[in-house]
Amino acid sequence: MAPPRSFLWSRRVFLTLLTGFVLVPVYVMISSSLKPLADVTGEFRWLPTELTIRPYIDIWSTVPLGRYFVNSLIVAGAATVCSVVIAVFSAYAVSRYDFRGKRVFTVTVLSTQMFPGILFLLPLFLIYVNIGNATGIALFGSRGGLILTYLTFSLPFSIWMLIGYFDSVPRDLDEAAMVDGCGPLGALFRVVVPAAVPGIVAVAVYAFMTAWGEVLFASVMTNDTTRTLAVGLQGYSTLNDVYWNQIMAASLVVSVPVVAGFLLLQRYLVAGLTAGAVK
Repeated sequence: MAPPRSFLWSRRVFLTLLTGFVLVPVYVMISSSLKPLADVTGEFRWLPTELTIRPYIDIWSTVPLGRYFVNSLIVAGAATVCSVVIAVFSAYAVSRYDFRGKRVFTVTVLSTQMFPGILFLLPLFLIYVNIGNATGIALFGSRGGLILTYLTFSLPFSIWMLIGYFDSVPRDLDEAAMVDGCGPLGALFRVVVPAAVPGIVAVAVYAFMTAWGEVLFASVMTNDTTRTLAVGLQGYSTLNDVYWNQIMAASLVVSVPVVAGFLLLQRYLVAGLTAGAVK
């Protein structure tokens, strides 16, 4: 039965408004990044009177954006890889084996998502400083310390999500692989992991986006050498002026890896997030 005409028009109007709500800020960012600073700080105009690509050139010299970009890639990439690898082994063990404390472990992992991140800021800071004083291992102000920090947020969710996805993979596949001579690890890497690619991709995208755009811990746990992009963008605001056109240009450049990765992995991400909804 076809829906009534009023419903169709209401849906079109709602989707049009929603599209405008999403695209208007993007247009303002793009247009502002192509304007001279005087035009951006002056009266706002929807159509730029002068177009220039100078802000995209100046963003690399106003602040060391290239170094911040490398730091973000290293930290986000390492946090993603570690999160996926640890989550795969942990989720497989919980999904396929029964052991004492299994339910407690699962509930504990999920309950960590209930607490706000700022609650862990001071404890992690004190732990890193004390470890550095006692052992000489510099976690505070280093990329390694920031990677460990991001694992505390992405890893619990990654484990919980992959547990549900591995549960949806039939155990008959594991048994068939073991009959053919595979051990538990062989069944994991040859059967379960290929069947769980969408879920693993969804976990990887989540871990990368969490580390890429995080500001609070990156502003405290880093220094001038290890600063990431999310914090480095503050460098375009000085005591004398705010380079709004360069901020907009840098924000667009920073968002390119995330947007490109999301578009490339979109079909895996959607399949991974909806896994287990229908069985």
